[in-house]
Amino acid sequence: MPFDLLKKKGVKYFSMCSLLRLVRSLVHLKTIAMAGRLANKIAVVTGAGGGIGRKSALLFAKEGAKGVVCADLNLDAAKETARLVTELVGKKNVAIAIGADVSKSEQSKTMIDLAEKTFGGLHVLFNNAGLMHSNDDDAVATSEEVWDLTMAVNVKGVFFGCKHAIPALRRSGGGSIVNTASFVGVLGAATPQLAYTASKGAVIALTRELAVIHARENIRVNALCPGPLNTELLQKFLDTDEKKQRRLVHVPMGRFGEAAEMAKAALFLASDDASYITGTKFLVDGGITAAYVTPEQKVDPFGGPADI
Repeated sequence: MPFDLLKKKGVKYFSMCSLLRLVRSLVHLKTIAMAGRLANKIAVVTGAGGGIGRKSALLFAKEGAKGVVCADLNLDAAKETARLVTELVGKKNVAIAIGADVSKSEQSKTMIDLAEKTFGGLHVLFNNAGLMHSNDDDAVATSEEVWDLTMAVNVKGVFFGCKHAIPALRRSGGGSIVNTASFVGVLGAATPQLAYTASKGAVIALTRELAVIHARENIRVNALCPGPLNTELLQKFLDTDEKKQRRLVHVPMGRFGEAAEMAKAALFLASDDASYITGTKFLVDGGITAAYVTPEQKVDPFGGPADI
């Protein structure tokens, strides 16, 4: 239809310049889609031996990461994740495993150094390793040993990761840090795990401060706050239907989240899609932090997507 006729009909049309800009944008988006959202990026994932960490390492590689360092206290589990990454992308030298206790500064430094030496830089740090102790309780019942161990892994582990990653990110021109916190850093619970809750609140505060400090260095820092999940870390404590329903009654979506869903959120925060997002507590919680009264209808508590 001729442009003059379109004008007569009151139909808006693009100028040639606008059309060219649109075409360029579409080509750019197609290029990103083909290359992946982490194309040529180098990432370190802690707690990569299972759960959110393993799913994230796999997804980062699937989305084009040039290199993924799979770090875990359990070296065999980290090696298995690296093997799965290699199998997924169909080429070697994309993933490397390392055993690391993130509560130890020197071991955290070693995993960051490994990323730079093996792949040539660092663009993404996913501080995902965490501990939920079976003897974590209220203030009266929780021992100092449990408190100290939880803080060492969940808070010092994040601190050390950031401490050693930030200089590497600077050398690479910037990047993204994603720290795994939790919805319990926002809400209280009458089923106490006081050390865990306090540690995740600390991660949120630490994240916010780091985000502000480094905002003008092209370094973004965000806290991923999962809701109740269908992962081994939580489900080993919820060993009866009663315990499960005690929690699910507060989740509007009526089900546990899946590790794959958290990996997708981590990917978003790690990627340039989140280029104007920093200092946030990114809640991926099935609506639990928004809820007062939840729907009554029953759903499958394990009805989420099973894979990435």
